[in-house]
Amino acid sequence: MAWFKRENKGIITTTEEKKEAPDGVWNKCPNCKKPLHQAELQENKYVCHYCDYHLRVGSKEYFEVLFDNNDFKELFANLTSGDPLNFNDNKPYTERIKESQAKTGLKDAIRAGVGKIDGQDLVIACMDFAFIGGSMGSVVGEKIARSIDYSIKQKIPFLMISKSGGARMMEAAFSLMQMAKTSAKLALLSQAKIPYISLLTDPTTGGVTASYAMLGDINIAEPGALIGFAGPRVIKETIKKDLPKGFQTSEFVLEHGFLDFIVDRRAMKAKLGAFLKMMQN
Repeated sequence: MAWFKRENKGIITTTEEKKEAPDGVWNKCPNCKKPLHQAELQENKYVCHYCDYHLRVGSKEYFEVLFDNNDFKELFANLTSGDPLNFNDNKPYTERIKESQAKTGLKDAIRAGVGKIDGQDLVIACMDFAFIGGSMGSVVGEKIARSIDYSIKQKIPFLMISKSGGARMMEAAFSLMQMAKTSAKLALLSQAKIPYISLLTDPTTGGVTASYAMLGDINIAEPGALIGFAGPRVIKETIKKDLPKGFQTSEFVLEHGFLDFIVDRRAMKAKLGAFLKMMQN
């Protein structure tokens, strides 16, 4: 006879009696796979309590983390992409834009705002990976350009938070033109002697890395972020060699001199505030 014997057979819980956790209450760490309570995760700046993994978040969360009391004025909120090439892959580009807008609540892959961080005025432009992979199209370039113009006019430092898969193929050369456009605007910002801080987050790749993401007066990154131009698989197939351990992580990029420092998201606001005060003095 088995050591365990079920006395009551056919134990069934009706659908009405089943209890399920509401959506959005729990999350799971992509690194250690442990469950994370959303309220505690938000309090910990969207960093895993167990392994310190920095979860991917969007502009809403970054503004919440950085701006004092999450108080800011959004800039150029109504810019949306056109369809200059009448692009159609498996669906029209205009339809893809509308679907992404409905899904994310964003107009495009970037949001800009002005507010205070530790009492210091700051303009922040932050990319959103959820919107077509954070791809850089004409709206992204235009918002960055206008944000820089605003910084120059108001004499306010500029922070760019990059999170992108690269240039948006649906706009082809119009996307690539944004690299030159934003670089030229950053040159004007430098001439005006206004600080530009570039924050690279996971992932920062393609044309974004090749242009404004690496042009900061200081270039900083979050721990473990993927930073590179072409992907590691493409590079490996091209050079026919195994890549070094940790290749294209922020730690690897820092070691090779392309970053100034890596900052934990929980310490980011204090670090940026200290830098802005130092530059002001």
